[in-house]
Amino acid sequence: MSEAIKIENNLLDEKLILGDPTFHSITEKVSSISEQKTTKEWLLAFGIAGSLLMLLLALIAYLVWEGVGIWGLNNPVSWGWAIVNFVFWVGIGHAGTLISAILLLFRQKWRTSINRFAEAMTLFAVICALLFPGIHVGRLWVIYWFFPIPNQMGMWPNFRSPLLWDFFAVGTYFTVSLLFWYTGLIPDLATYRDRAVKKIKQKIFGILSLGWRGGNRQWQHYEIAALVLAGLSTPLVLSVHSIVSSDFATSIIPGWHTTIFPPYFVSGAIFSGFAMVLTLAIIARRFYNLENIITLNHFDKMAKIMLLTGSIVGYAYAMEFFIAWYSGNIYEYFTFTNRALGPYAWAYWTMLTCNVLVPQFFWFKQLRRNVKFLFAASILINIGMWFERFVITVTSLSRDFLPAAWDYYSPTIIDILIFVGSFGLFFTGFLLFIRFLPIVSMSEVKSVLPQADPHYQGGKK
Repeated sequence: MSEAIKIENNLLDEKLILGDPTFHSITEKVSSISEQKTTKEWLLAFGIAGSLLMLLLALIAYLVWEGVGIWGLNNPVSWGWAIVNFVFWVGIGHAGTLISAILLLFRQKWRTSINRFAEAMTLFAVICALLFPGIHVGRLWVIYWFFPIPNQMGMWPNFRSPLLWDFFAVGTYFTVSLLFWYTGLIPDLATYRDRAVKKIKQKIFGILSLGWRGGNRQWQHYEIAALVLAGLSTPLVLSVHSIVSSDFATSIIPGWHTTIFPPYFVSGAIFSGFAMVLTLAIIARRFYNLENIITLNHFDKMAKIMLLTGSIVGYAYAMEFFIAWYSGNIYEYFTFTNRALGPYAWAYWTMLTCNVLVPQFFWFKQLRRNVKFLFAASILINIGMWFERFVITVTSLSRDFLPAAWDYYSPTIIDILIFVGSFGLFFTGFLLFIRFLPIVSMSEVKSVLPQADPHYQGGKK
């Protein structure tokens, strides 16, 4: 009897969609989220997010008026929370592209329940990231310096600036991610068009669905487009954060001038991105009753990926100390000793606890399938990853080559509120997305149901 129960539990663990769903029931469940009357919970969340967004816009206006002197920047810490937040938000966006592109190329069917809002999360995270390079110079009237404008008029001050690398890397990443997200939406937008009651919705979704009718030729083109975009997106997962890491690694600052940064940053980005996907998935699953579509099996697999990437991050931490010691470079050795034992030791050990210790609990299956633990762990991991960027940026700058120039960096209330306001921008966009568009890819979820098998015969193949 116990053996039969164990076999049944194993089968449930392997099942991607629980219950006995049909194509129609999947459509009804996902579409009802957007079609139902706006809930009080959504209005409350949107009100909070919108208020934070207004705070962000007001502080940016104040920043333009007053200049970056309102931040806690000093000499030698010329990079503060703005660059920390930029790297943090770019990292958050990595999981969406990985789930969409790499897992699609590897034919991982479990991605179908979570890829849609992971892709949307990527777009809003990249928008938040693009905000900070623009404001960290404090002179928005020369924003054209970011763009690769032809230089015959001497408009661009330095073509070798990392700002130009970031423009190409993050701009390309956002464009391809947007195309991938929109292409995947087309079949579901056509479903919304056909279900719409109001004419305005019929027209809007009719335009956005690009005349989709679900014919065989259209599906062939759709699948080819998805594979092409996945092929374009896959190297971007590796290149974008590698280029962002080069903003640091091409300098001669101790603690930055290292070749370990690209793989270290990429694994950390995937780590933090999956943590944010997990946070959003748990909230959406709870409030929209998606337990049969976003299952514990999905959480289990995401936790395994976080365990892998978290272990890589922990290995990178250890290697940084080893390289600093083995190199014999007194500046490198001091920098890493200072991180662990200096004035910012509290930030370093917070980072280490959240990013190395917390993921080790994912070795246990019971914890990988415990929703409350996963929710707490995902938040702690993202806190730890923010502190990682803070430690990298600030500790290296605050203790420069010249001890006479050393200073302690402390953020002002403006630094803190701008960062908090960026979450308002992120969640405002995300809440609008789940209110008006399908949060789950209906067409892809249907493709993993037993009925999608051409040999399916009412429960028998």
